[in-house]
Amino acid sequence: MRVEFHNVFPLRRARVHEVCGAGAMGFAVLAARGPVLWIRQAWLSETLTPQGMLPLFDPAQMLLARPKDQLDALAVAEEGLKDGALPHVVLEITRPLDLREGRRLQLAAKAGGTTGLCIIPEGMGSNAAETRWHARPVFDFEQEDSTLKRWEITKNKSGTLGAWHVRWDQQTSRLDVVSPVGERPGSAGAPG
Repeated sequence: MRVEFHNVFPLRRARVHEVCGAGAMGFAVLAARGPVLWIRQAWLSETLTPQGMLPLFDPAQMLLARPKDQLDALAVAEEGLKDGALPHVVLEITRPLDLREGRRLQLAAKAGGTTGLCIIPEGMGSNAAETRWHARPVFDFEQEDSTLKRWEITKNKSGTLGAWHVRWDQQTSRLDVVSPVGERPGSAGAPG
């Protein structure tokens, strides 16, 4: 059974999800469009620049928290999820979450009705996550466009797994699902 994209994205509210891969930051930006608490540990050398996200959403909609370590980051995330004042909380983690930490985040998301998203390093997923996504860029030979992405659900507690090619359409400010090359209508490998 194939899962339809609109049944899994936007991410299910009042739950915590995970994303990894080279396209994880872009996935997080598109998943958390609108008011968001973004939590990034202060010791990380890279800087998150909200102005760089301007084509996707208003950087004034982002509250950036810079706690000193993952323990403090988890505490900020839990309070942000539980409070429910913002519809999205994004947490960048640097070590695996244990089941207790993941479960606390899930309970906080449920209490606040908030959607949580953890950006995780490859292989560091929590058993408590509702869904886990792998996001990566895909080069589109037909359009020579670097905005094409492959988003794949590698874990889904409430459904089946699936993979999609997506592209952000800046003119319409929406996410389009794109058939992979060779499966597009009119191509040799596809019907139509």
